[in-house]
Amino acid sequence: MKRCSLGRLHAKGLIADPVGRAKSVVLTDEGLRQSETLFRALFTRRD
Repeated sequence: MKRCSLGRLHAKGLIADPVGRAKSVVLTDEGLRQSETLFRALFTRRD
C-alpha cells in the first residue's frame, strides 16, 4: 500500500493532520523550522 506525501509529512510531525483533498496544509512548529533551514541551505548564497 502506497502512502501519500501528505501522510508521510504528517507521520513525521511536520504538518497538521491533512483532511480529505485540501489544497493547503498547516505546518507544525517543527515543520516550519525545518522548512526555513532547508530553504536557506538550498536557495541562498554563502558569503
